[in-house]
Amino acid sequence: MGEAQEHHNGPLNSNGWTEVTRVGDTVRRPVRPFTATVHAFLRHLHDQGFEGAPLPLGYDADGREVLTYIPGEVPVEPVPEWAAGDHQLADLARLVRRLHDAAEGWVPPPDALFGTLPGTPPPGVEPLFLEPELVSHQDYCPGNVVFQEGRPAALIDFDLARPTTRVSDIANALYWWAPLLHPQDRGPALHSADVPYRVGLFAEAYGMSPGQRSQVVDAAIRRQRNSALTMKAAAEADPVFRRWWDEGVKDRLPRAESWLTENAAALRRALQ
Repeated sequence: MGEAQEHHNGPLNSNGWTEVTRVGDTVRRPVRPFTATVHAFLRHLHDQGFEGAPLPLGYDADGREVLTYIPGEVPVEPVPEWAAGDHQLADLARLVRRLHDAAEGWVPPPDALFGTLPGTPPPGVEPLFLEPELVSHQDYCPGNVVFQEGRPAALIDFDLARPTTRVSDIANALYWWAPLLHPQDRGPALHSADVPYRVGLFAEAYGMSPGQRSQVVDAAIRRQRNSALTMKAAAEADPVFRRWWDEGVKDRLPRAESWLTENAAALRRALQ
């Protein structure tokens, strides 16, 4: 199974970019420029009844942010078999829908700062939308989804939460969980997955409108083109991203774009 955190104190598995420590029923993380904005967003989500995210509890004596600990199992990339079923995908879609519904209407404070990848975005990055609709998670990698009793129950690590649209946010989730990857870059559990079917399943479970469905494939392709540029810039600016880049991201991203382009028609049919 995944990474179940059984001890009450100690380091938690993270993305290698952020030091995360559990202390009792809380999680402690370094404060960043965007931490206050994320805390305001998380409080709004809880005020709207969304419990699938940590609740901020302020700061500790060491100057770290303090969040509630969410028990459960967190899968490690690539998506393992126990997390890769159709039921799990549908539950994730419904979790994202509840997040979106709770987030809609939140107005960030005037001094809001949002997290970004390291580095300066290079020329060629395409806008994913004309106007944002809401703030949302934007980083649904397996390590950011907490499973309880074998089903997705909560989301953690809102460091890249920022203004977006429902469709653009969904494209991020589909990249990891459909997944919108070339078969050679998928784990064994999803190597032979019927990806168009899984994309349609996600759309149905989320309750996507016809207009939203018509935008998904184009948004995913644009996102993939952008990722190749922004991840390269991040690798040039940060050693952790350089390691990920050299370990395969530099090849995986263009393969994903090629696969998406070649299978765009099948994906569009599945979304009709």
